[in-house]
Amino acid sequence: MSAALPGVDSPGVGVPNQARLLLDLQRVNKIAQRLSGCLETEPLARMVTDGLVHQFGCAFARIWVVEPDRAMLRLVASSGLYTHTNGSFARVPMGAYKVGKIAQNRVPFLSNRLAEEAWVKDRDWAIANNIQGFAGYPLMTGDRVIGVLATFSHSPMAAEFLEVLQVLCMTATIALDAALQVGAQPPGAKHNPIARPTLSDQLAHLLSTTTMALVGTERPLLDSVSCLFLRLGELLNAFHCDYARLVYGATEVTLEAIVALPTPTGSGPEAAVEDAQQNDARPTVAHWRSRCRLLRFMATCLGGSLQTQPGPQQQLVQVLLRVPYSNDTSGAKVSIQCRTALLQAALTAMAYQAGLTVCDASEAEAVVITDSETVASTADRVLWMRVSPSSQPSPSVAGTLDWGVEADQLRRAVHQVQSGQPVEAIPFPSAPQPSQREREIIALLAQGLRDRDIANQLYISESTVKFHINNSLAKLQAKNRYQAVYQAAVYGWI
Repeated sequence: MSAALPGVDSPGVGVPNQARLLLDLQRVNKIAQRLSGCLETEPLARMVTDGLVHQFGCAFARIWVVEPDRAMLRLVASSGLYTHTNGSFARVPMGAYKVGKIAQNRVPFLSNRLAEEAWVKDRDWAIANNIQGFAGYPLMTGDRVIGVLATFSHSPMAAEFLEVLQVLCMTATIALDAALQVGAQPPGAKHNPIARPTLSDQLAHLLSTTTMALVGTERPLLDSVSCLFLRLGELLNAFHCDYARLVYGATEVTLEAIVALPTPTGSGPEAAVEDAQQNDARPTVAHWRSRCRLLRFMATCLGGSLQTQPGPQQQLVQVLLRVPYSNDTSGAKVSIQCRTALLQAALTAMAYQAGLTVCDASEAEAVVITDSETVASTADRVLWMRVSPSSQPSPSVAGTLDWGVEADQLRRAVHQVQSGQPVEAIPFPSAPQPSQREREIIALLAQGLRDRDIANQLYISESTVKFHINNSLAKLQAKNRYQAVYQAAVYGWI
């Protein structure tokens, strides 16, 4: 069964938008995993369009590539309702129709009223085939557009689907660009393999003004993994990263960096105008947070993590991206169906660390991990996630997990459920009690505010904010602020 498009509710418990986005990005990763090693344009593009149809239930999906003269786009892949590439849209002039405009203007587009759009060539066709949704995204490498990806659906799409397409296009563009370069070689050279630049070479090119170091012996990476590091590299470069270190360890590759975020020049209307003028020429903190949120989701889907936290100086931010070399999906299958996006994301990342295969809710063989009574009462093999001491599982569950579960304990519990053995109980830690000020500060921290912003809002000093945050980290036994926010949510502080 194909998955529903983002934003289309499925039967059962509603999934928060953020959690649904995480599940959709996992589907994107399944598509991206297939692209590694392919250097032929048409088959590679067809893997992407086939994946959109099969993973997301699109009515059909297409990819056009820009021809060398930059005047036309050529259709190279079509999947779903139409599979031919020689119809009336086989060649689209740059700037013509919506596909040509997306290539020309480099602006993604989504509409759920396709038949009412003025640019649609045949509205009767859209009505007759019940095509409601259209989403298009430019395939860009640097400032250069190499093509356009377009999807059509029978059901409305949520705005978040553009974020899903953005992640897919990041990886697809890298693979397609390499394939197009191979295709552009002289006939006698086509069979000669291209030596792709290493990740450190590409990062050094992106971070040309950054002090960069390489530790360990480089090894080939999946396209999806390389794409994640390069997208982070682009973000670091936009904020004039001061330092970066790429580390190849025994099981994972890591990028450590230090970057200085811009600070407002003051307060009041005049400062706001000045900041707005400066922001025309430089990225904003809001841009940083938005991009980090998306990259953090990508890292989670690859079984890794992205952490950002303030450095020794307030304006500096320390960045740490860790991703395992391979995402082994041969482990036991689990379906994670939690009520909150935070718990959904945390358990998904842990499942990957445990070597488990994360599946959709429709997978019959999967062990279900949930904190929802409705889900627990309708599934056969359930691990109950107890988020508080008062949280009581359904009598039919096979075992109970607590928020302190670790990756090896999770893996063992899933195997015990599969084999019909009793699941070992994990003691629930006693709940730490926060002060009122600690509760207020953690709640503001969860909203993404910096120490200085929190201090201004509560009319206290930054040193006082840091003092209460450090106390909260100790009470929650958290290693960093991200973990503290998660555990604070579990304990009901926020």
